[in-house]
Amino acid sequence: MAWIPGGGFTMGSDHHYPEEAPAHRVTVAGFWIDRSPVTNAQFQKFVKATGHTTVAERPADPAAYPDALPERLAPASIVFVPPPGPIGTGDPYRWWQYLPGANWRHPEGPGSSIKQRDHHPVVHVAHADAVAYAAWAGKQLPSEAEWERAAWGGVEGAEFAWGEELHPGGRPMANTFQGEFPHHNSRLDGWERTSPVGSFPPNGYGLLDMIGNVWEWTDDWYAGHAAAADDPGGCCREASIDATSQHGTIPRKVVKGGSFLCAPSYCRRYRPAARMAQGIDTSTCHMGFRCIVRS
Repeated sequence: MAWIPGGGFTMGSDHHYPEEAPAHRVTVAGFWIDRSPVTNAQFQKFVKATGHTTVAERPADPAAYPDALPERLAPASIVFVPPPGPIGTGDPYRWWQYLPGANWRHPEGPGSSIKQRDHHPVVHVAHADAVAYAAWAGKQLPSEAEWERAAWGGVEGAEFAWGEELHPGGRPMANTFQGEFPHHNSRLDGWERTSPVGSFPPNGYGLLDMIGNVWEWTDDWYAGHAAAADDPGGCCREASIDATSQHGTIPRKVVKGGSFLCAPSYCRRYRPAARMAQGIDTSTCHMGFRCIVRS
């Protein structure tokens, strides 16, 4: 783990997506944070020790989804499946599939495996799975403010955690999507999906993959930054539900950092200030986590 010194910083941004505004000053106490996202090898050790079954490996509760067809209640998770050609970016359901049999052991669904991916971040973990791992490890999940403080690596006021250019000198600094989203990833950075942790330079605090590779769970309920600006800790403690969202009435937590699917033409969330709401019942092929220990 790496020590993140306490102090104040400007959280959020007034220059990008609306949910990042308003930029506001936040102060956090010092804390320890995992240098990398939790890997398949680390998660497998947890599962062997505890017998934990992830949300994606369990049938869904019919009472929670009364309108769902029975076959949609089978153990499943959400997988990115690139279309065969250009289709535009207006309908994400054209490249996301709710795939039975997809889980952390089978990231692309039945027939796939994590063989030779020990050092890749674990994926297909719902919020409860991340909390269970953290408790077993004697750690916690970070708040949004703690996560963002760590992601900046001591930098403030730049476009990215490493400076003003996405690819300084033509060098990819994180695992993101290059090419024509969603159908063609040119793999300029060398990877089409997840990459082993440490494949890209650390930030100023020595942290790996805070940006790109996989989105990371925080423990804050999702709410607008206008509410967070009134919270001295920068944390939104009340669940916010938007009935028009893809998650319907499912409470949502904040996830941070972007993933290997963030592209300039579609999702410019490969920045520390970026944020997204994720339903707590949801796991995907580009969602992981890391833990902290508060001093």
